[in-house]
Amino acid sequence: MVELASNGKKDGYRVERYTIEVLPKDAVLDGNIANLDAVVDSVRRAWKRLGTSTRNVAMALPSSAVISKKIIVPAGLRDEELEAQVELEANQYIPFSIDEVNLDYQVLGPAPSAPEELEVLIAASKKERVEDRVAVADAAGLKAVVLDVDTLAALSAFELIEQQLPAAGKNQVIALIDAGAHVMNLTVLRNGQQVYAREQAFGGAQLTSDIVRHYGMTHEDAEAAKRAGKLPEGYEAELLNPFMEGLALEVSRALQFFFTSTQYNQVDHIVLAGGCAVIPGIDEVVATRTQVNTLLANPFANMSISDRVRAKSLLVDSSSLMVACGLALRRFDPS
Repeated sequence: MVELASNGKKDGYRVERYTIEVLPKDAVLDGNIANLDAVVDSVRRAWKRLGTSTRNVAMALPSSAVISKKIIVPAGLRDEELEAQVELEANQYIPFSIDEVNLDYQVLGPAPSAPEELEVLIAASKKERVEDRVAVADAAGLKAVVLDVDTLAALSAFELIEQQLPAAGKNQVIALIDAGAHVMNLTVLRNGQQVYAREQAFGGAQLTSDIVRHYGMTHEDAEAAKRAGKLPEGYEAELLNPFMEGLALEVSRALQFFFTSTQYNQVDHIVLAGGCAVIPGIDEVVATRTQVNTLLANPFANMSISDRVRAKSLLVDSSSLMVACGLALRRFDPS
């Protein structure tokens, strides 16, 4: 959970509070909430530890639960005409009845090939996937006001990171790797436009399972020890280093898929995000394997920090907070 506020300057933000709560094993499976009570308890605990009075929240669905498509529509349509056009187009791309989904759209701007037309992003998800998230918020005493897509939320936060790159990343090909517990997402961007996306089944849960098996710990103890760095001697050589090499290999494979599927044959920077990115030295291992400049995502680098936040802890955790940061930024959307 991340709470942001304006710092009084133009487009300036302050990190008010943040907290991380580890979900129980198998509480969420393949992006589905498998144990509602366990997830509600975790959210409630996190909110209490956050120490905020804010109850409105922005939440995210996994990209695998959302069908999205860019469409082109005539410019100058009234709102109701645009909604009708979106629904008509959505019927062609959604493999189930429109009554079974939550549908939304975002006008991206003039169409690249025809300025007199508009490019619109439509997104749809099965109602039960949306209702599960809303139910978690309700049961935890919170109100879900925004439901985003995890990859789109991460891209919102990435805009802050892009400003930290040479020439603010202009005309550069940037690979954003978000490596979470079970899934690694690769998103390749150029000048703020997504040119490629791929999802691979690989994540930090694999390392936790290795710790459970190797040391006979419970899942919860293994996860806590992994995060705190309190594991027996030999852990690095026997488990951590092979995992890091495996992650670097997965990144390299994902980039190879990108090169063979597009006209691009190189990337200028790799930005690492997600829970796996907090592993000390992971950026160096990935850089060595891929031979590409690699940096850790820190969307908070140019933000001010409230007295309630420990700057050192935020620096360590920042790369795992990309989605949460992107969701908090929704509060500042002009619309």
